[in-house]
Amino acid sequence: MSNNAKSLVALCFGLAAALMSVSPSNSQQNPVTAIDIALEPDATMIQHAQADNARLLKAFPKGFALDATRHPHITMLQTFVRTADLEKVYGAVNNVLSTEKPTSWKLKAYKYYYIPSPPIGLAGIVVEPTDELHRLQQKIIEAVAPFTAKTGTPAAFMSTENGRDIQKFLIGYVSNFPKIAAGEKFNPHVTIGVGTIPYLDTMLAEPFAAFTFSPVGASVYQLGSFGTARKELRALALTP
Repeated sequence: MSNNAKSLVALCFGLAAALMSVSPSNSQQNPVTAIDIALEPDATMIQHAQADNARLLKAFPKGFALDATRHPHITMLQTFVRTADLEKVYGAVNNVLSTEKPTSWKLKAYKYYYIPSPPIGLAGIVVEPTDELHRLQQKIIEAVAPFTAKTGTPAAFMSTENGRDIQKFLIGYVSNFPKIAAGEKFNPHVTIGVGTIPYLDTMLAEPFAAFTFSPVGASVYQLGSFGTARKELRALALTP
């Protein structure tokens, strides 16, 4: 074998070895999880949310029920985090919660709203923003920032349909949450279900009987379709 041929064989073996040693793709090597850091409302809010959910399901049976895997909650932050850093995320948020006393807060629910995704919309009960809610949200965003990923795929969510039930708009919403749903744009709410846009327009036009409630807990959830809190990853501690 000539020297040139030997060199070519060596090069081929070298390339093969290099290809075999290539690390998996970033999505495989550094998986991310879509999370919701949320406050858990008391029985008063849960009763209202479940009643509204039942109403929406009666009008639009293709929607989803609030149940053991779709918890009524007040989202403080939705984001993608590196799965390997989840324990650090729990610790960071627990540290923040230790400086606040959400169970002493009296929050006011005062209207309905919905996010349109024609021909349907995702509806919720809106909670009046307070200085305490804004402060807590900002602290959580700052505490979790070191562990966040820019974006994710349907694999980051809890899915019962191999990702087919994860809406495209949801990935963009979670990726951009601090820009579009925090600070002055923070819209604290409890999601109540899905309805057709004409039905939701009628619902929003009705008088809303305002009520007060308090947070009784906090959790980190893995997000599911429509941004629901599908899987509790960790219950967090609240200072009484």
